[in-house]
Amino acid sequence: TGQRLLEIGAGFGRLSQEYRSYKQVVLLDYSFSQLQYARQQLGDDGYLYVVANAYKLPFREGVFDGATVIRVLHHMADVSAFLRGVRRVMTPQGTFILEYANKRNLKAMLRYALGRQTWSPYDLEPVEFVTLNFDFHPSYIAQQLKDARFITEKRIPVSFFRLGILKRLIPAGVLAGMDSLMQRSGLMVSPSIFTRNQAIGETVNQIELDSEAIFACPETGSPLHREGDAMVSEAGRRWPIRDGIYVFKDLEEG
Repeated sequence: TGQRLLEIGAGFGRLSQEYRSYKQVVLLDYSFSQLQYARQQLGDDGYLYVVANAYKLPFREGVFDGATVIRVLHHMADVSAFLRGVRRVMTPQGTFILEYANKRNLKAMLRYALGRQTWSPYDLEPVEFVTLNFDFHPSYIAQQLKDARFITEKRIPVSFFRLGILKRLIPAGVLAGMDSLMQRSGLMVSPSIFTRNQAIGETVNQIELDSEAIFACPETGSPLHREGDAMVSEAGRRWPIRDGIYVFKDLEEG
């Protein structure tokens, strides 16, 4: 619960209703069309839609007391820069839920032991198994979070049974129950790990700013003001508002 939550990589909003205990949820994604669909389904009551590059969050410091990054980090080549950016826009003691793909999972360890994969699941550095798809060692993520000024309060391993053959043979409810039991084990050897983190350190708290006052130029960090259907920087750079969506990239980029 809280005032304002930032959902990075919101896509078409499949998780967004889980955050309705916040007064406002900001859905951020790189895809304009995904957010168009999300807005059609969710409406504008309590939601704000933003198209932007996750490395250049178009917000002032300290305007979110909650943030989530789920099924997104595996696309981030520069985890350090990304997490620092998330921390910048969060209030002190804000809650940050981060999920990441775990390279030190049971399947990877078995394949490595059998000589069926070249990369080691025990090395701390991320592995890019296909272009812009990374798996991470839990200790690596722990250090990155610490460096970005987060303290990890809890870790939960999930998706122990993410195998096609098991999904075909075992009912979904049974698999979910089995996974729930394994989550309580605390064994960080699953393909996916959720973490609950708290922002630490003395930074500004601007959570009371109104919706459009939270924005800042992603290039310079300067405040923005609205002129018609655009947010405008002090230097005159215009960022359009289209279909009720704040757009901080050139739509021609994809």
